Amino acid sequence: MTAAFTVRVKDETASKLDQLAEKLDRSRSYMAAEAIEAFVEQQEWQLTEIEAGLAEADRGEFASDDDVAKVVGKYVKSARQS
Repeated sequence: MTAAFTVRVKDETASKLDQLAEKLDRSRSYMAAEAIEAFVEQQEWQLTEIEAGLAEADRGEFASDDDVAKVVGKYVKSARQS
């Protein structure tokens, strides 16, 4: 089952969407639906991960000082070597 609704976007965005749809041999509607589905999926994932992290923090589950130092050290060394 699908639902239909209207979305207003800037003319420039609509034009870019039309160009992409033409290059991919798809309709504007198909491209918009794909974009919305991808956005919703990404937002759901992100919010689920944030909620899981907050629940861990509420339980007092944090990385140790050593764990944090290892991660920071990894990236600080990489930046210095670049």
